[in-house]
Order: sequence, then structure tokens, then C-alpha cells
Amino acid sequence: MSGSNDHIGDKAHRYGTATIGDAVARLRGGGLVAVPTETVYGLAADSTNAAAVAEIYRAKGRPDFNPLIVHVPDLSAARKLGQFNELAMRFAEFLWPGPLTLVLPKTENCPVAPAVTAGLDSIALRVPAHPVMRELLHASGLYLAAPSANRSGGISPTTADHVARSLGPAAPLILDGGPCEQGIESTIVAINGTDFRILRPGPVTAAALDRIAGKPAATNNSQTIEAPGQMPSHYAPNKPVRLNAPSAQPDEYHIGFGPVAGDMNLSASADLAEAASLLFAALHHAEASKKKKIAVAPIVDEGIGLALNDRLRRAASPK
Repeated sequence: MSGSNDHIGDKAHRYGTATIGDAVARLRGGGLVAVPTETVYGLAADSTNAAAVAEIYRAKGRPDFNPLIVHVPDLSAARKLGQFNELAMRFAEFLWPGPLTLVLPKTENCPVAPAVTAGLDSIALRVPAHPVMRELLHASGLYLAAPSANRSGGISPTTADHVARSLGPAAPLILDGGPCEQGIESTIVAINGTDFRILRPGPVTAAALDRIAGKPAATNNSQTIEAPGQMPSHYAPNKPVRLNAPSAQPDEYHIGFGPVAGDMNLSASADLAEAASLLFAALHHAEASKKKKIAVAPIVDEGIGLALNDRLRRAASPK
């Protein structure tokens, strides 16, 4: 096997990980595999296998009204599952493969299990960019439902070690693709005719979407959970989190940003992309520390900072 697969095989003893071939066999047999993407690690199953999808919900302790994202190898495959209008096509052609999820009406003969869409008439679709995930999609020939590979509501995993510590035996196979480059979940966009709504901010910014669409996003006033990441409490460590904290109390682990050094700094140069790539790793460090609480320095609320603050507000919300 080439490059990335040799790397996967080398770590098999450490995480109980698998080669691409092992992962394909397990997925085709209805099992689960933890997989790397450019955003966070996902817990993947064949989206057309109802029993396998049920196992995702069981392994994560995830509520069944929270839909899953389906990962596909390319736009052609995506069009077999979702109905693409002109605007959806523009987003897909400009931003796939990449950290964008599109929520679209399901096709008439969409083969995914009903639990994937939580009973909705829409489906969340993404073409990921990570080379290991792309190889797995092509090798398996499957459409993979894959929420983050952690216990529901907890800190999202950006390394194979995070997955192993969060899920343990619930994730018996882990494809170790190294640390995730983006570090936060995909931007989720719902298409409604000629309009679009941002359901979850992420690496693809509102400004980038506006440029492609030729107009700004419509206001999202829906109270319905249409996609992952919309629960009030999410991405949360098992410690209280205090936001916009320029300094920390003695019992707080301080996550810094820019000139606020903290115990761990997301980006000393205040680079938001760098901060995004380290956010969940910092929360994992904070959760593992001996400090009883967590404080997070102020982060500018623009561009990718909107996504960072969205994750932090949900992490700070009472469970």
C-alpha cells in the first residue's frame, strides 16, 4: 500500500486501527469504523444499512431526532441522494471536495435508511477532501453516514487518540489519518429555492458563500433541528466553561488566543484558521488537566471566528 495506508498500518498496534481493506470489509458487513476527515474524525457506517446506522446512534448515545451527514465520493454520487438546483450546484462545484455540507430535498428513490435523515424529507450531503476518507469511499463503494466519532454532546475528536479515549470499544477500528487539518466541523447550508440558510457555521465562511451565491444568506429562523450541531449543548467537556475570559481563576485551565497567553494558546498571532485547527485539541487538554474549570480568552466574532464562538457557546451551555 502507498503512503497514507502504510501510516495507518504502522499504528494498528496502538489504536486497534485498520487498513483500508479491513475498514471496507467491516463497513460492508454492517460494522462501524472511525475515519479521518479534514474537519474532525467521524464514526462511519453504511448509510443504506438500517442496523448499521442504529449502531452509530447506540455507540454515540446520540438522540435519534438528530440527523446524520452522508459522505459521498463526488457530486455524481451526491445527486443520487439529493435534489440539486442551480444554487446547490454552484456551491458543490466551487467548494467540493471540502468542509461544506449541503442540506437538500431527498431524491424520490433515495436509498439511505430513514434514521439517517431523522424522518425529515431532506438529506445532509458532503464530499470530503481528506485523502484517506476519499480512498475509503472509492474502495467501499458505499455512502457513509459519519457523525463525529465521540460520545454525543462531548468534545469532537481531531486525532485518533481522541477517538480511542472517547469511544473505547465502541470504535473497534480506527483509520488514523493524523490530526485533522481544519479542526472544526463542516459548514452546513440548507438550500431553499434560490435562497440559502447557514445552519451551522464552519470553515467555509459566510462571506465565501455570499460571493458564490451572489447574495447573503437568508436569516435562519427555524426551530427545527435540520442538521448536526444545532443542539443547545454540544461539543462540551465535563467541566464548566467560561467564555470571553482575558484572565483565569486559580481553578481554571485557561485557553488563550492572541495576546492572552493562557495555559495553551490557540494562536499567538490571532490567526483564526490556526485557532480552529487547535480548538478541540485544547478542550481535550483542558478536560484532562487537574483544573476543575475551563476559561477561554475572547475570540473575534468574524469569519471563521463565528464558527469558533458557535462551538464554544454550545460547549459552555448547561448539559
